[in-house]
Amino acid sequence: MDIKKETIASLHDKLVNKDVTAEELANDAINKINANEKKLNTFITVNDKAPEAAKKIDEDGIKGPLSGIPIAFKDNIVTNGIKTTAASKILYNFMPVYSATVLERLEAAGAVDIGKTNLDEFAMGSSTETSYFDTTVNPWNLSRVPGGSSGGSAAAVAAGEVVAALGTDTGGSIRQPAAFNGIFGIKPTYGRVSRWGVIAFASSLDQVGVLSKRVEDSATVLSAMAGHDEHDSTSSEKPVPDYRANLSKDMSGVRIAVPKEFWHEGTHPEVLENVNKALDAYKKMGATVDEVSLPSLKHAVEVYYVLASSEASSNLQRYDGVRYGFRAKDVKNIKDLFVKSRSEGFGDEVKRRIMLGTFALSAGAYDAYFKKAAEVRTLFINEMNDVLKDHDLIMGPSTTTPAFKIGEKVDDPLAMYMNDILTIPANLAGLPAASVPAGLADGLPVGLQIIGRPFDEQSVFNAAYALQEENKFYEKIPTALKGED
Repeated sequence: MDIKKETIASLHDKLVNKDVTAEELANDAINKINANEKKLNTFITVNDKAPEAAKKIDEDGIKGPLSGIPIAFKDNIVTNGIKTTAASKILYNFMPVYSATVLERLEAAGAVDIGKTNLDEFAMGSSTETSYFDTTVNPWNLSRVPGGSSGGSAAAVAAGEVVAALGTDTGGSIRQPAAFNGIFGIKPTYGRVSRWGVIAFASSLDQVGVLSKRVEDSATVLSAMAGHDEHDSTSSEKPVPDYRANLSKDMSGVRIAVPKEFWHEGTHPEVLENVNKALDAYKKMGATVDEVSLPSLKHAVEVYYVLASSEASSNLQRYDGVRYGFRAKDVKNIKDLFVKSRSEGFGDEVKRRIMLGTFALSAGAYDAYFKKAAEVRTLFINEMNDVLKDHDLIMGPSTTTPAFKIGEKVDDPLAMYMNDILTIPANLAGLPAASVPAGLADGLPVGLQIIGRPFDEQSVFNAAYALQEENKFYEKIPTALKGED
């Protein structure tokens, strides 16, 4: 079966009509993953028990829209009895004894966990090149990165291995790979989805979201996994709508703000051309488009990397070689164990951010760096909310360029960090944001970013759905996969 041409709804109909079984879907997904692995490297662990779980669903009967649907999970989402590594040597053999809330909720809805996708180590990166388990490649061009840190999930969806996958987004790690792979990806409002069981990078910024070929598929998945969780005190008690049922293409009267700062110097001209075409399409649909300003945006990257690295420094203290994960050998004492285990277990990018964060939190630097970054973050939140008082949505490019070449930026951390300049703002403000395909630049996909008001994911979905039905980008097949079933 060619999953690239299917949706969750079409697969559900086939399951209900017994044109296919859940077990067959699970086996088909595993076969596709195994066939692609040497070429794409999208998964770290394939769940060999998935067909057995799917068979039980067949026996019990297909029920809700996700019943029997294979879904992939980024490998920083813990899964009971299935290895969870965060793509790091320090967790290379970690076997959780419980599952994340998002996984439990999707399995309760009948979804089948097909396996764990590759990512940048501890979700720190923009290209999936920092993974201990090697680099994932882009299905559109095998010499290009898939983006990151949710590159494995994005590439798996684009390649038709699964119809949907979960990712996490701390500074753009769903939207940037979605843009690079020509698919839809959404980061909901901070607190809309539980973070319980998600390996922490930066706790005030991390958010679980969805990647899929079609907007409606992400809407279905998000409705199933969102909502308050007693295990996560940051999760909201606001009711969760049925995003799929409420989808609308009607953009009449919608007010769109386009920050002039999003038109970043050095942005690829074809990226700008495609985004402008999308904005023109919205105008024809009846929306109004206004230019606005977010003056603090120029500080977004610096603010993000101070705050995120500081939180990472704190969160990653728990990996000491004692309780679980990698443990260095030939150590002389407990201090030697800590130092060697962390030195050998963490990759270069993780070490870099731990050191940056530790410095920013130190007594001599706290006021000048962490405190100042937190203050500027507040200014930025106020600016974003002020714009959204008079507008329904904020739009602009998801990225400044299409996917770059593997190895092109991996040795230049500052160049790599600048990949996040357009996606970071939504994380700093905790707002829902998505990337929807807008066209091609140099034959590679580019995305339009859509940012909404707090807990108004529905408006984000609707705007993305309207553009999706206008350009029907989902019909395009990744260049490197043309001719394959």
